Amino acid sequence: MDGFLRHDRELEAAEAAPGLLTIDLAALVRNHQALAARVAPAACAAVVKADAYGLGAVPVTRALQAAGCRHFFVAQSGEADALLPVLDAGSRIYVLNGLLPGAEAACAARGIVPVINSLEQLDRWTETAREAGRRLPALLQFDTGMSRLGLPLDSLGEVVALVSAVPLDILFVMTHLASADEPDHVQNGEQRAALARVRDAFPDIPISFANSGGVFLGAAFHGALVRPGIATYGGAPVSGRANPMEPVVRLDIAVVQTRTVPAGARIGYGGAYVTPAPRRLATLAAGYADGIPRALSDRGAVFFEGVRLPILGRVSMDSMTVDISALPEGTLTLGSRVEFIGPHQTLEEIAAQAGTIAYEILTRLGQRYRRIHR
Repeated sequence: MDGFLRHDRELEAAEAAPGLLTIDLAALVRNHQALAARVAPAACAAVVKADAYGLGAVPVTRALQAAGCRHFFVAQSGEADALLPVLDAGSRIYVLNGLLPGAEAACAARGIVPVINSLEQLDRWTETAREAGRRLPALLQFDTGMSRLGLPLDSLGEVVALVSAVPLDILFVMTHLASADEPDHVQNGEQRAALARVRDAFPDIPISFANSGGVFLGAAFHGALVRPGIATYGGAPVSGRANPMEPVVRLDIAVVQTRTVPAGARIGYGGAYVTPAPRRLATLAAGYADGIPRALSDRGAVFFEGVRLPILGRVSMDSMTVDISALPEGTLTLGSRVEFIGPHQTLEEIAAQAGTIAYEILTRLGQRYRRIHR
């Protein structure tokens, strides 16, 4: 009986939510396996930072680990700490931003591996190893032209000398590609040449180079460990080309109200849209607080059974209005759902309409949606 009650409550919760966010873990695993096959014999990690790009770091990590993934990257040490109960003994978790002061001892005790991005972080992790009385693992990141994170190339000789004398096990030397989603960008070759200098300085340490786009630049960019992110989650790894990855996410948003308005009706805040003729409208139960970009005002759309329903007026915090005049009257009622992300509208198409990137659309999807991992 308890099982039936729990199932009924789950169904009620799904119906009551403003939207239904469906995460296809099987598709996600197939994406990881396709990437891993492409880069073999290099290993394929998974970037699960930002709650696995908003899709749930715990279920995503469990699914990928069951499929054989053993390397996981997050951005912050708190994200790593939250995933430790999920990780098998043979898995490792790395912190891309390195550690902020004060986090070192706890991370050392828990087996969290930092990416060292500066001489100060190197000094602090070395001191932590000495205090612990044992060698600690780490990755070394060099800045090869992105000017974001990493040890400067002009410190290469100093770092080589330091590493040879410190109680650390350097598992990988890495850098991050800035323009890998543009295969013909000159920066890709520049960064490859810069990393070659680092590789020559550390000939016995394996390289981690490619992100999602880098996977598709060829074996020269793979190294021993690749770190795809957006491609694992179904996003296009290369701009301007057909997306080879399977879609992982679908978002359907609930209808709160429908109405018919005459010509000349003002829609939404500021009366930004005025109807040129009578229109049938639906108000949807999600807005920019739920990750619907405000930039989609008067330019984006949702779909119902393949029919495009344009957004009219401004996207509000908790709602937006769409034109449903193309549907037979009565098709949508209170609680009906329309497609925002799905087979008729990809992440990349939404991002293009909003003037942003698929990463931002994915990671901003709000917590008020009912999430189903299948």
